[in-house]
Amino acid sequence: MASTSSKTGTKSAANRSTASRTATKAKSTPAKGAPKASLDELKHHYREMLLIRRFEEKAGQLYGMGLIGGFCHLYIGQEAVVVGMQAAIEDGDSVVTSYRDHGHMLATGMESRGVMAELTGRSGGYSRGKGGSMHMFSREKNFYGGHGIVGAQVPIGTGIAFANQYEENDRVCLTYLGDGAVNQGQVYESFNMAALWKLPVIYIIENNQYGMGTSVQRAAAGPDLAHRGHAYGIPGEVVDGMNVLTVKEAGEKAVAHARAGKGPYILEMKTYRYRGHSMSDPAKYRTKEEVNKMRQERDPIDNVRKMLLDAGAAEDDLKIIDREVKDIVTDATDFAQTSPEPDPSELWTDVLVGS
Repeated sequence: MASTSSKTGTKSAANRSTASRTATKAKSTPAKGAPKASLDELKHHYREMLLIRRFEEKAGQLYGMGLIGGFCHLYIGQEAVVVGMQAAIEDGDSVVTSYRDHGHMLATGMESRGVMAELTGRSGGYSRGKGGSMHMFSREKNFYGGHGIVGAQVPIGTGIAFANQYEENDRVCLTYLGDGAVNQGQVYESFNMAALWKLPVIYIIENNQYGMGTSVQRAAAGPDLAHRGHAYGIPGEVVDGMNVLTVKEAGEKAVAHARAGKGPYILEMKTYRYRGHSMSDPAKYRTKEEVNKMRQERDPIDNVRKMLLDAGAAEDDLKIIDREVKDIVTDATDFAQTSPEPDPSELWTDVLVGS
């Protein structure tokens, strides 16, 4: 679909026990020699992650009010992954992801107004109100969706990487997928093709510990999803996806590998989502204690906030960022509710590109 302008029932005790072990495993402590960043870089990461968090919280409210229809999958808790990876690429590089996509859109620079308006099905949205939560695109930002079929974006990202290689433009493609998609056959067909042709693609597995309501430990054989490409000679790395600096460092390594013509790279981001799979999921397959433990001990935004304060940032400076983000989300919400609904004639547009 075409882009518009910027104006525009409880589970068993065994399952809970497995989930708790998963959350405990995800916890780690900063290693010696951990990556560092300047005060300005930390402020940028903080602002970008906070914008995603506040935007998603507001989207959840609007869904509860009936102003957003259909499906809505929130990214709350996973912000460090996309912000860190976006900091590792350059203008002109491409991004494609699954249906949990609002955070990726914002991180690529797509306007909050256009994203929120699309969520509410208004003509000011990036797909003119016809795509909703899962189907937004921006040619200007090289963001190719937003895809609702599990794993379907992986061959698309591989194809984008093939196009980049064919055009010799030195661009890479970040292709995101979840732990629930790693057992899809099309994923391995893509791995094989990318390895054979040494395509400049980075496969980012956002392992948020649950594929819908099933713990990854019960659904995926093998401890590390990053090693799923070894049969094809694709290097892989397990990354602390709750630390934006660790993500950025691993991302830079993977991007350099792909840009140098060495082929694909797999990054498994150990992250965590605080909400259910979608807004219709009460998430009774895990305990409140598990979620609260992650929030209190591993939250990616609190982590950066602490880094900033330890580095000498003033509380007032962070409050200014907080207010700016709040104003952006408020403005996007107002725009999304006042933008007109699509004209019925829009049913016949963006269906086929004419010659």
